[in-house]
Amino acid sequence: MKTLTNLFDRFDQLDTAINRWLVAYSIALLRIGMGMVFFGFGVLKFFPGISPIEDLATRTTTTLTLGMLAGHAAIDFVAGLECIIGLCFLTGRFLRVGVWLMAAQMMGAMSPLFLVPGELFVGPFHAPTLAAQYIIKDIILIAAGMVIASTWTGARIVAQPQSLRNSLPRRLPKIERSFSIQPTVGITTGKTTA
Repeated sequence: MKTLTNLFDRFDQLDTAINRWLVAYSIALLRIGMGMVFFGFGVLKFFPGISPIEDLATRTTTTLTLGMLAGHAAIDFVAGLECIIGLCFLTGRFLRVGVWLMAAQMMGAMSPLFLVPGELFVGPFHAPTLAAQYIIKDIILIAAGMVIASTWTGARIVAQPQSLRNSLPRRLPKIERSFSIQPTVGITTGKTTA
């Protein structure tokens, strides 16, 4: 029994060390991973016939721009937008711009679910096609973008090491929400405002 307890304690130490590493590096890795995804998929769209979503993205962009961008110009616009977003995430520069561009791009990317649902949900029981699955997975990208965007205002992950035994019975980790409005100094008046 003592050997099992020692083994469990060693695993607990390893788990705590991994958790500390994740706290230190996970958001940066998430940002870089998002950058690679956006840049990679953006580059693919510059080459006709390579992106599996090319036709749908072209038609959607044409519809959303009211025909101002059509055909190759439409897909080149999407490709360029995704590359810019990717570079913002990869470099960490102009990150706010990148997240706002991503928000606009995601609205466009998700819009086929509403514009052409008949094409995306065919077959038995209206199962999603591969294109629909490709679009639906963007929910994960949106959530990841929200995590990265939260870091603008100083949000961060804080390590609060706990033993594995204490954390196992919990369903979800405790999330600390402390929102307070900090007084700011007015630029023209010099008076403090809330």
